[in-house]
Amino acid sequence: MNLILQTILKRLALGVVTLFFVSLVIFSAIQFLPGDFGEAVLGQAATEETVAAFRRELGLDQPAWRRYLDWVGAVATGDFGTSFSGRASSGVDRSRPVLELIAPRLENTLFLASITALVAVPLALFLGITAALWRNSIYDRVVNAMTLTSISFPEFFVAYILILFSALWFGLPTLANITEDMPFWEKVYKSLLPSLTLTLVIVAHMMRMTRAAIINLLASPYIEMARLKGQSRIRVILRHALPNAWAPIATVIAFNLAYLVVGVVVVEVVFVYPGVGQLMVDAVSSRDIPVVQGCALIFAATYILLNLTADIIGIVTNPRLLHPK
Repeated sequence: MNLILQTILKRLALGVVTLFFVSLVIFSAIQFLPGDFGEAVLGQAATEETVAAFRRELGLDQPAWRRYLDWVGAVATGDFGTSFSGRASSGVDRSRPVLELIAPRLENTLFLASITALVAVPLALFLGITAALWRNSIYDRVVNAMTLTSISFPEFFVAYILILFSALWFGLPTLANITEDMPFWEKVYKSLLPSLTLTLVIVAHMMRMTRAAIINLLASPYIEMARLKGQSRIRVILRHALPNAWAPIATVIAFNLAYLVVGVVVVEVVFVYPGVGQLMVDAVSSRDIPVVQGCALIFAATYILLNLTADIIGIVTNPRLLHPK
């Protein structure tokens, strides 16, 4: 147990270091955005003096390295800064803290990711296990063909196809304009199309990894021994093969769950879903630097955290990973 705890702490420390370098990449990338941030926020009608005063007020006239250190230091204390939106050349300031803007959007994104995961993960495991059970059968080939087809198309294409069929046949809402005071099941109903889009995209990865991991283990000696004892194929897979296949399966599930939170930008934009992805796109358009940095950092932290979770699950379910040869 001490060895497992030490490994977990090392992975967490590595995650913190990784997040630091990611923050450096995020800040550097934003500096290459075209246009003047002050003019983008205040508008073209603002005078040069007003723009210069605005830049001084926000610290945009400081060197990049100083602005980066100020930002990272503030984030370390839980302060993501204040949004540029709401400011005007007249001097009126209606700006809001970045966390106040991100919090409800993050809740919506996590809601969409959760209902998608509740459908996609059990479906992928079921398809992967049954495809491994009846390997090379018609069922196996049909499942593989369908999943490969769904993964071959980009998210926006799948989204627009679903919108088309929904408008023609099913009458599902094509705009996922959910609100905070909306009842739970109405939120689920309005989120059906974006959730279905994400499900079609991620199921293939998880299904194929589950199938490959189980098929690889079916050739192991202890699986042959279980078969010789007369155990059924389903019992052999569920009791002997699946527990030993959790490490690669958990990894690919974590990757896809990270995608559900991080990679929803396109889907949220297509369906006008009020999530973090939509907020980030709007912030990039308006050159709202603190919001862009905050959204990107939350995406990165989520991705790193879920990957660390996958590593920890893999280690706990397969202690041999603690002693690599």
